[in-house]
Amino acid sequence: MPRPPSLPRRAAALLALSLLTLGTARADATLDRIKQRGKVVIGVGASGGPFGSVDPATQQLVGWNPELARDLARRLGVEAELVQVQPSNRVQFLQAGKVDLLIASMEYNPERGELLGYAPTPFYRVGGTAAVLKRSGIHQWEDLRGKTVCASQGSSYIKPLQEQYGASVRGYKTAAESLLALRGGQCVAAVHDATLIHPQLRGNPEWADYAAPIPSEILPAPSVVWTRKGEADTIAAVDKIVREWHRSGWLIATEKRLGIAPPQPLLPELQARFKQSS
Repeated sequence: MPRPPSLPRRAAALLALSLLTLGTARADATLDRIKQRGKVVIGVGASGGPFGSVDPATQQLVGWNPELARDLARRLGVEAELVQVQPSNRVQFLQAGKVDLLIASMEYNPERGELLGYAPTPFYRVGGTAAVLKRSGIHQWEDLRGKTVCASQGSSYIKPLQEQYGASVRGYKTAAESLLALRGGQCVAAVHDATLIHPQLRGNPEWADYAAPIPSEILPAPSVVWTRKGEADTIAAVDKIVREWHRSGWLIATEKRLGIAPPQPLLPELQARFKQSS
């Protein structure tokens, strides 16, 4: 008479299920690792301007993204190690464990939300704008149809530029390379975060012939701190800090101190919300 499935096979299946469950329960080891080593490694964007750049005198990362990263580490009670990342490699750096978190001018969208984890409270809101020659005749996004546009590889602006506005997008590893290509006549527009473009054009004699004439921003979206998927403990710890940034007014004060203009209207809105809920 045939025997029922053997006990060892059943036991192996149960053991495999137990190990899977145990692995899931311990999947968020990042916060423990940060605490144990006394250091958090944060990937930051530093494409230039007040949101992130390299100080030529000290070779230190300075600006909005680096300041947020250092203060986040301070509030976690650990040291900060900052790693400069680019749009083309920032996701890979996080997924490969080269950094623990990202504060890298990388706004939320559903595709990224499926791929990575993130602290749900935004710390800013950013959309894209286009730098063009003043004589280009470009005044709205629809004017880019059929034209070559420069952007950073991995930018979320590429898809709407291609699909919604019919532009031909040429991707570059860094925003600096994209802007250099614009100046070299390789494209009619360079599309990047408005927080990069406006400071670049404002009061800079090298960019006197260029402007950002399109009044609306493309894909305005919340800026969040990114983690790996499923790191619930890390997400909770980071989100608590972001809420305190809003509640205390620290983000508004930092924006003012760094001379970021125009001020982001989302910040006073969120400060009022979190002060009421405290």
